[in-house]
Amino acid sequence: MTVDIPKWLTGKTAIVTGGSRGIGREISLMLARAGANVCVNYAENADAAGEVVAQIEDLGSRAISHQADVSDADAVKTLVKTVTDTFETVDVLVNNAGIARDTFLPFMKEKDWDAVLDVDLKGAFLCTKLVSKQMTRTKSGKIVNVSSVAGLTGDLKRVNYAAAKAGLIGLTKAAARDLAAFNVNVNAVAPGIIETDFIEHTPIATRERLADLIPMRRFGAPVDVAGVVLFLASPLADYITGQTFIVDGGLRM
Repeated sequence: MTVDIPKWLTGKTAIVTGGSRGIGREISLMLARAGANVCVNYAENADAAGEVVAQIEDLGSRAISHQADVSDADAVKTLVKTVTDTFETVDVLVNNAGIARDTFLPFMKEKDWDAVLDVDLKGAFLCTKLVSKQMTRTKSGKIVNVSSVAGLTGDLKRVNYAAAKAGLIGLTKAAARDLAAFNVNVNAVAPGIIETDFIEHTPIATRERLADLIPMRRFGAPVDVAGVVLFLASPLADYITGQTFIVDGGLRM
């Protein structure tokens, strides 16, 4: 990222779930560039989270990492308490944590349905519920849910993932209505095909076929998503709520 980022979030604190890799990592760094203190939540890879924290500190912002399974209500309570004990408030919540368990629908196991819905959708509900209690008291806050174009169009062998991401859009709209009177904005970002670990391991022929479907003829980068998240977390988006911003190079145009 060569663009100078204004310090829109100086003095603010953000939680980024799933913030140690891929899109979440870039969101964590983007918010830090804008001046925010950042809690990098992760599920398993402490080393990766630690590397992001170090990069944030190099940018001049404060950061901590915290392991928590966002589908566990007690773990989320501890996550939020740790952040408020460290930074006093939570001003920005980015619900980015997600997993996938891809299988053709007739053969999908119930446990794979439950696992994806628990992390991708229930996790966002639990984090939003707890953080919104504080935000409604302070009458200020920004919540951004990372959905997917799969939640708008469906996706092959991903009925669980598509259902969870569609549910995130519904959660966004309903939460936006509940919290609007308290000056809390809730929006969603729906990425298309982004250069992450999943795409890196996709066969070249498949990558070329997918790229041909995109009017811009390329996959997105995590920073493309992070830039929209930063906009929605900034004062520039104070009068925007309940919306879903599609970042897909024109795929759904």
